Amino acid sequence: MSAGVSLDYYTRLEQGKQRTPSDQVIDALARVFRLDAAATAHLHELARPRAWTPKSTHRPVAPDVVQLIEHLTHAPAFVVNHRLDVLVRNRLSASLWEGYEHIDNLLRFTFLNPRSREFFLKWEEEAAFKVAHLRAMTMVVQDPSVRDLIEELSDNSEDFRRLWARHDAGVTSHEPKRLCHRKVGDLDLWRQKFRIENAPGYLLFVAQAKLGSPSERALADMAAHS
Repeated sequence: MSAGVSLDYYTRLEQGKQRTPSDQVIDALARVFRLDAAATAHLHELARPRAWTPKSTHRPVAPDVVQLIEHLTHAPAFVVNHRLDVLVRNRLSASLWEGYEHIDNLLRFTFLNPRSREFFLKWEEEAAFKVAHLRAMTMVVQDPSVRDLIEELSDNSEDFRRLWARHDAGVTSHEPKRLCHRKVGDLDLWRQKFRIENAPGYLLFVAQAKLGSPSERALADMAAHS
């Protein structure tokens, strides 16, 4: 009643017998369920998935993108694919993650490396963000390696199984990322992500500190020695 659809129509939606709900119906259900923007977008994907199959999970990153992140000398930057495999980093990002295991994939690092709980001062928030990203990507990517990654993480991490069971999708956060680096101490970094044109599933992450902050001075010190 709140969504303005009949009981019979809603029942057929739940049973999968009605597979073509309109955008208006989806938006109405999202409003009734009190979904945020990311979850609403995910609901639209569930209703009309536009799945694509990547030619390779490790397609080369375009040279102009590599050049761009290398020019970011005072901001850690890296490119990931739909599985959150790290495909390329700039020098400051490499310095930030130096010495840690499983840094080839952000999910593996978060759930399979115990030291990630020291690295991410808000570990639960960071873990939920990554799991929600993976959940959203399973709806638009037909890639067996994604299922393999989910199985690997499920077999080895109780926390991953717990967060995966929540069915969050596309969680966003506007809070700074709080890290604890072994050499320079705590860092408060604002992170932005950008989709890369002509590379479906690829994202560019850039982190930066506020001007004049201790975190900015710490990054500058790392950059000088990287």
